[in-house]
Amino acid sequence: MMNIKFLVTFLTVMSLNINIMAQNKITQTAGRTVLGEFAPKFAELNDDVLFGEAVWNDSTLSLHDHSMVTISILLGKGLTDSSFRSHLEMGKKHGITRKEISALLTQAAFYAGWPNAWAGFRVAKEVWADDDTATEKERFQQEMIFPIGEPNTAYAKYFKGNSYLAPISTEQVTCSNVTFEPGCRNNWHIHKADKGGGQMLIGVAGRGWYQEEGKPAVEILPGTVIHIPANVKHWHGASADSWFAHLAFGISGENVSNEWLEPVTDEEYKKLK
Repeated sequence: MMNIKFLVTFLTVMSLNINIMAQNKITQTAGRTVLGEFAPKFAELNDDVLFGEAVWNDSTLSLHDHSMVTISILLGKGLTDSSFRSHLEMGKKHGITRKEISALLTQAAFYAGWPNAWAGFRVAKEVWADDDTATEKERFQQEMIFPIGEPNTAYAKYFKGNSYLAPISTEQVTCSNVTFEPGCRNNWHIHKADKGGGQMLIGVAGRGWYQEEGKPAVEILPGTVIHIPANVKHWHGASADSWFAHLAFGISGENVSNEWLEPVTDEEYKKLK
Protein backbone atom coordinates (compact mmCIF):
# COMPACT_ATOMS: atom_id res chain seq x y z
CA MET A 1 0.00 0.00 0.00
CA MET A 2 1.07 3.63 -0.47
CA ASN A 3 3.08 5.10 2.38
CA ILE A 4 0.43 7.62 3.52
CA LYS A 5 2.80 9.40 5.92
CA PHE A 6 5.27 9.93 3.09
CA LEU A 7 2.52 11.17 0.77
CA VAL A 8 1.35 13.74 3.31
CA THR A 9 4.95 14.87 3.80
CA PHE A 10 5.50 15.01 0.04
CA LEU A 11 2.41 17.15 -0.56
CA THR A 12 3.30 19.41 2.39
CA VAL A 13 6.78 19.97 0.98
CA MET A 14 5.33 20.67 -2.46
CA SER A 15 2.97 23.22 -0.92
CA LEU A 16 5.83 24.87 0.94
CA ASN A 17 7.93 24.92 -2.22
CA ILE A 18 5.10 26.63 -4.10
CA ASN A 19 4.81 29.23 -1.35
CA ILE A 20 8.57 29.76 -1.18
CA MET A 21 8.86 30.19 -4.93
CA ALA A 22 6.06 32.72 -4.91
CA GLN A 23 7.26 34.47 -1.74
CA ASN A 24 10.86 35.52 -2.37
CA LYS A 25 11.37 38.63 -0.26
CA ILE A 26 11.58 41.98 -1.96
CA THR A 27 13.80 44.87 -0.96
CA GLN A 28 12.82 48.47 -1.68
CA THR A 29 15.26 51.39 -1.65
CA ALA A 30 13.34 53.89 -3.78
CA GLY A 31 12.21 55.87 -0.75
CA ARG A 32 15.72 56.58 0.50
CA THR A 33 17.07 57.05 -3.03
CA VAL A 34 14.50 59.68 -4.00
CA LEU A 35 13.45 61.20 -0.67
CA GLY A 36 16.12 60.12 1.80
CA GLU A 37 17.31 63.64 2.53
CA PHE A 38 14.08 65.56 1.90
CA ALA A 39 11.72 63.27 3.84
CA PRO A 40 13.74 60.67 5.74
CA LYS A 41 10.79 59.43 7.85
CA PHE A 42 8.59 58.90 4.79
CA ALA A 43 11.49 57.13 3.06
CA GLU A 44 11.90 54.85 6.08
CA LEU A 45 8.18 54.01 6.19
CA ASN A 46 8.12 53.34 2.44
CA ASP A 47 11.17 51.07 2.35
CA ASP A 48 11.03 49.37 5.75
CA VAL A 49 7.31 49.20 6.56
CA LEU A 50 5.30 49.22 3.33
CA PHE A 51 7.87 47.18 1.41
CA GLY A 52 9.28 45.54 4.55
CA GLU A 53 8.05 42.85 6.90
CA ALA A 54 4.83 44.66 7.85
CA VAL A 55 3.14 44.62 4.45
CA TRP A 56 4.75 43.36 1.24
CA ASN A 57 6.89 40.72 2.94
CA ASP A 58 4.07 39.51 5.17
CA SER A 59 3.80 35.89 4.01
CA THR A 60 0.07 35.71 4.79
CA LEU A 61 -0.31 36.67 1.14
CA SER A 62 2.07 35.57 -1.58
CA LEU A 63 3.86 38.29 -3.53
CA HIS A 64 1.60 37.31 -6.42
CA ASP A 65 -1.48 38.11 -4.32
CA HIS A 66 0.05 41.28 -2.86
CA SER A 67 0.49 42.48 -6.43
CA MET A 68 -3.06 41.55 -7.43
CA VAL A 69 -4.45 43.53 -4.46
CA THR A 70 -2.27 46.58 -5.12
CA ILE A 71 -3.07 46.66 -8.84
CA SER A 72 -6.79 46.49 -8.05
CA ILE A 73 -6.59 49.37 -5.58
CA LEU A 74 -4.55 51.59 -7.89
CA LEU A 75 -6.98 50.93 -10.73
CA GLY A 76 -9.95 51.68 -8.49
CA LYS A 77 -8.46 55.06 -7.64
CA GLY A 78 -7.80 55.79 -11.31
CA LEU A 79 -4.02 55.83 -10.78
CA THR A 80 -2.89 54.32 -14.07
CA ASP A 81 0.34 56.31 -14.17
CA SER A 82 3.98 55.23 -13.88
CA SER A 83 3.37 53.68 -10.44
CA PHE A 84 0.63 51.49 -11.95
CA ARG A 85 3.03 50.35 -14.66
CA SER A 86 5.68 49.61 -12.04
CA HIS A 87 3.27 47.45 -10.08
CA LEU A 88 2.19 45.63 -13.24
CA GLU A 89 5.83 44.89 -14.05
CA MET A 90 6.41 43.77 -10.46
CA GLY A 91 3.29 41.61 -10.59
CA LYS A 92 4.45 39.94 -13.77
CA LYS A 93 7.74 39.07 -12.06
CA HIS A 94 5.68 37.65 -9.18
CA GLY A 95 3.90 35.26 -11.52
CA ILE A 96 0.77 37.12 -12.65
CA THR A 97 -0.06 35.76 -16.09
CA ARG A 98 -1.62 37.63 -18.99
CA LYS A 99 -4.76 35.56 -18.48
CA GLU A 100 -4.95 36.59 -14.82
CA ILE A 101 -4.36 40.31 -15.40
CA SER A 102 -6.98 40.28 -18.15
CA ALA A 103 -9.50 38.64 -15.78
CA LEU A 104 -8.63 41.06 -12.97
CA LEU A 105 -9.08 44.16 -15.13
CA THR A 106 -12.30 42.82 -16.64
CA GLN A 107 -13.86 42.24 -13.22
CA ALA A 108 -12.51 45.53 -11.89
CA ALA A 109 -14.22 47.39 -14.74
CA PHE A 110 -17.59 46.78 -13.08
CA TYR A 111 -16.40 48.24 -9.77
CA ALA A 112 -13.70 50.75 -10.72
CA GLY A 113 -15.32 52.08 -13.88
CA TRP A 114 -15.03 51.30 -17.58
CA PRO A 115 -12.63 54.20 -18.38
CA ASN A 116 -10.25 53.08 -15.61
CA ALA A 117 -10.26 49.53 -16.97
CA TRP A 118 -9.54 50.79 -20.50
CA ALA A 119 -6.61 52.79 -19.17
CA GLY A 120 -5.38 49.75 -17.24
CA PHE A 121 -5.60 47.49 -20.29
CA ARG A 122 -3.53 49.94 -22.37
CA VAL A 123 -0.66 49.67 -19.89
CA ALA A 124 -1.09 45.92 -19.31
CA LYS A 125 -0.91 45.18 -23.05
CA GLU A 126 2.49 46.88 -23.15
CA VAL A 127 3.79 45.07 -20.05
CA TRP A 128 2.68 41.66 -21.32
CA ALA A 129 3.54 42.40 -24.97
CA ASP A 130 6.19 39.69 -25.09
CA ASP A 131 3.50 37.12 -24.28
CA ASP A 132 2.11 37.67 -27.78
CA THR A 133 4.96 35.57 -29.12
CA ALA A 134 4.60 32.86 -26.49
CA THR A 135 3.01 29.57 -27.49
CA GLU A 136 -0.06 28.20 -25.74
CA LYS A 137 2.20 25.57 -24.19
CA GLU A 138 4.54 28.25 -22.80
CA ARG A 139 1.62 30.20 -21.38
CA PHE A 140 0.26 27.06 -19.74
CA GLN A 141 3.64 26.42 -18.12
CA GLN A 142 3.33 29.82 -16.42
CA GLU A 143 0.17 28.62 -14.69
CA MET A 144 1.81 25.83 -12.71
CA ILE A 145 4.88 25.15 -10.62
CA PHE A 146 5.60 21.67 -12.00
CA PRO A 147 7.41 21.32 -15.33
CA ILE A 148 5.53 20.20 -18.42
CA GLY A 149 8.39 17.87 -19.23
CA GLU A 150 9.20 16.07 -22.45
CA PRO A 151 6.90 14.59 -25.11
CA ASN A 152 5.38 11.38 -23.78
CA THR A 153 6.74 9.30 -26.65
CA ALA A 154 6.95 6.03 -24.71
CA TYR A 155 3.17 5.97 -24.28
CA ALA A 156 2.16 8.02 -27.33
CA LYS A 157 0.39 5.06 -28.93
CA TYR A 158 -2.00 4.95 -25.96
CA PHE A 159 -2.96 8.65 -26.24
CA LYS A 160 -5.00 10.63 -28.72
CA GLY A 161 -3.26 14.00 -29.12
CA ASN A 162 -0.01 15.20 -27.62
CA SER A 163 0.93 14.61 -24.00
CA TYR A 164 4.02 15.39 -21.94
CA LEU A 165 5.62 13.66 -18.97
CA ALA A 166 7.76 15.08 -16.15
CA PRO A 167 8.89 12.66 -13.39
CA ILE A 168 8.55 14.35 -9.99
CA SER A 169 9.43 11.52 -7.60
CA THR A 170 11.01 8.13 -8.31
CA GLU A 171 11.57 6.99 -4.71
CA GLN A 172 9.11 5.61 -2.11
CA VAL A 173 6.07 6.91 -4.02
CA THR A 174 6.36 7.34 -7.78
CA CYS A 175 4.84 10.55 -9.04
CA SER A 176 4.83 12.27 -12.42
CA ASN A 177 3.26 15.42 -13.79
CA VAL A 178 1.31 14.53 -16.94
CA THR A 179 0.28 17.36 -19.27
CA PHE A 180 -2.34 17.07 -22.02
CA GLU A 181 -2.93 19.50 -24.85
CA PRO A 182 -6.60 20.47 -25.45
CA GLY A 183 -8.59 17.42 -26.57
CA CYS A 184 -5.85 14.96 -25.64
CA ARG A 185 -6.82 11.89 -23.60
CA ASN A 186 -5.47 8.45 -22.95
CA ASN A 187 -7.12 5.18 -23.96
CA TRP A 188 -9.37 3.21 -21.69
CA HIS A 189 -7.05 1.27 -19.41
CA ILE A 190 -6.89 -0.78 -16.20
CA HIS A 191 -4.35 -0.73 -13.39
CA LYS A 192 -4.34 -4.40 -12.49
CA ALA A 193 -3.31 -5.78 -9.11
CA ASP A 194 -3.97 -8.85 -6.99
CA LYS A 195 -3.80 -6.68 -3.89
CA GLY A 196 -3.46 -2.92 -3.40
CA GLY A 197 -2.50 -1.06 -6.55
CA GLY A 198 -4.46 1.53 -8.46
CA GLN A 199 -3.56 5.18 -8.97
CA MET A 200 -4.23 8.61 -7.53
CA LEU A 201 -4.51 11.83 -9.58
CA ILE A 202 -4.32 15.42 -8.34
CA GLY A 203 -5.32 18.22 -10.70
CA VAL A 204 -2.54 20.78 -11.13
CA ALA A 205 -3.66 23.24 -13.79
CA GLY A 206 -6.25 23.63 -16.51
CA ARG A 207 -9.39 21.51 -16.83
CA GLY A 208 -9.75 17.81 -17.53
CA TRP A 209 -11.88 14.71 -17.17
CA TYR A 210 -11.80 11.32 -15.45
CA GLN A 211 -14.30 8.59 -16.25
CA GLU A 212 -14.85 5.03 -15.09
CA GLU A 213 -16.67 2.62 -17.36
CA GLY A 214 -20.44 2.85 -16.87
CA LYS A 215 -20.24 6.06 -14.79
CA PRO A 216 -20.53 9.77 -15.63
CA ALA A 217 -17.30 11.65 -16.29
CA VAL A 218 -15.89 13.68 -13.38
CA GLU A 219 -14.42 17.13 -14.00
CA ILE A 220 -10.85 17.63 -12.73
CA LEU A 221 -9.75 21.13 -11.73
CA PRO A 222 -6.63 22.26 -9.82
CA GLY A 223 -6.75 20.56 -6.43
CA THR A 224 -9.23 17.85 -7.43
CA VAL A 225 -8.19 14.44 -6.07
CA ILE A 226 -9.17 11.29 -7.96
CA HIS A 227 -8.72 7.85 -6.36
CA ILE A 228 -8.62 5.14 -9.03
CA PRO A 229 -9.19 1.63 -7.65
CA ALA A 230 -7.24 -1.29 -9.06
CA ASN A 231 -8.92 -3.39 -11.75
CA VAL A 232 -11.31 -0.60 -12.83
CA LYS A 233 -11.56 0.39 -16.49
CA HIS A 234 -11.18 4.15 -16.92
CA TRP A 235 -9.59 7.02 -18.85
CA HIS A 236 -8.51 10.61 -18.16
CA GLY A 237 -7.42 13.61 -20.18
CA ALA A 238 -7.94 17.28 -21.05
CA SER A 239 -11.18 19.03 -21.87
CA ALA A 240 -11.66 20.00 -25.51
CA ASP A 241 -10.87 23.67 -24.92
CA SER A 242 -8.17 23.64 -22.24
CA TRP A 243 -4.66 22.43 -21.56
CA PHE A 244 -4.62 20.18 -18.51
CA ALA A 245 -2.07 18.73 -16.10
CA HIS A 246 -2.33 16.32 -13.19
CA LEU A 247 0.04 14.58 -10.83
CA ALA A 248 -0.18 10.80 -11.15
CA PHE A 249 0.80 8.72 -8.10
CA GLY A 250 1.48 5.04 -8.52
CA ILE A 251 0.03 2.90 -5.72
CA SER A 252 2.12 -0.09 -4.71
CA GLY A 253 0.56 -3.54 -4.66
CA GLU A 254 1.01 -7.18 -5.56
CA ASN A 255 1.38 -8.27 -9.19
CA VAL A 256 0.65 -4.78 -10.52
CA SER A 257 0.48 -4.11 -14.26
CA ASN A 258 -1.28 -1.84 -16.74
CA GLU A 259 -3.60 -3.06 -19.45
CA TRP A 260 -4.16 -0.58 -22.27
CA LEU A 261 -7.43 -0.92 -24.14
CA GLU A 262 -9.36 0.81 -26.94
CA PRO A 263 -9.31 4.61 -27.47
CA VAL A 264 -12.08 6.85 -26.19
CA THR A 265 -14.13 7.53 -29.31
CA ASP A 266 -14.77 11.06 -30.55
CA GLU A 267 -18.48 10.40 -30.10
CA GLU A 268 -18.02 9.56 -26.42
CA TYR A 269 -15.66 12.46 -25.87
CA LYS A 270 -17.82 15.11 -27.55
CA LYS A 271 -20.65 14.38 -25.10
CA LEU A 272 -18.57 15.99 -22.34
CA LYS A 273 -19.14 19.68 -21.65
